[in-house]
Amino acid sequence: MREEKRKNGFKKDNHNKDNFKKGGSKRESSNRDDFFADEAVGSLTIEGRNAVIEAIRSGKSIDKILVLDGCQDGPVATIRKEAKKAGIMLKFVSRDRLDQISETGAHQGVIAYAAAYDYSDMEDIFNLAEERGEPPFVLILDNIEDPHNLGAIVRTANIAGAHGVIIPKNRAVGLTATVAKTSAGALNYTPVVKVTNIARTIDELKDRGMWFVCADMDGSLMYDLDLKGSIGLVIGNEGSGVSKLVREKCDMVASIPMKGQINSLNASVAAGVLAYEIVRQRGFSK
Repeated sequence: MREEKRKNGFKKDNHNKDNFKKGGSKRESSNRDDFFADEAVGSLTIEGRNAVIEAIRSGKSIDKILVLDGCQDGPVATIRKEAKKAGIMLKFVSRDRLDQISETGAHQGVIAYAAAYDYSDMEDIFNLAEERGEPPFVLILDNIEDPHNLGAIVRTANIAGAHGVIIPKNRAVGLTATVAKTSAGALNYTPVVKVTNIARTIDELKDRGMWFVCADMDGSLMYDLDLKGSIGLVIGNEGSGVSKLVREKCDMVASIPMKGQINSLNASVAAGVLAYEIVRQRGFSK
């Protein structure tokens, strides 16, 4: 049983896909430009300085903006200012990279990645839980980079009855067209919230009565943990797993029993297995 240290109840925020493996809590430090190139596939792009400025000002959901390295003129300064105000990640890249991504050939040194779907607010998650008369159940993704994994996890979250998915603003895939397609329509029903800091968000949700469990081979067998009540399931990055800081914020660490010769699971598969253990413990009802 979990120690009663917080209030219970709730109120009304290269494609290496192996996630669930030994040592997964050790995060590799990387600053790979190819992270942005990978997202070009299946993403909605906005090209040109004025187009990007107006997209930001209109409140359109934008995941990140690429700007020509060394460009500091007036329009670019405006883009930097507006992006900072809106909390949008901005990255300076080479002209070759922009030319490679551009679909129009007239990017003017600026390309923005727009989300295929609008992001939700944290309150949408709690409101949905209240409407269903259920304690909140959320999936928190610690830097998932593959759009197919994110789409599959959102789909699983919907089918398992989770009230939402939380993803970070930086170093992670956003709601691209590929994510939308892979989710098989689940994005129409499952709130996805983007936050600046996963560890801080966990602290804030703990104040609202939630408990958190993360996936790691070194954890306790999932069947031995109390996963009922207001719960958040944390799934880590495809290559490096759950980060050390985020793991330390979790109340429990869960492992999945494995009988074969391979000791790792794809991130979306691990999410599905653990999500359905939570469903089992909460009690399934149609």
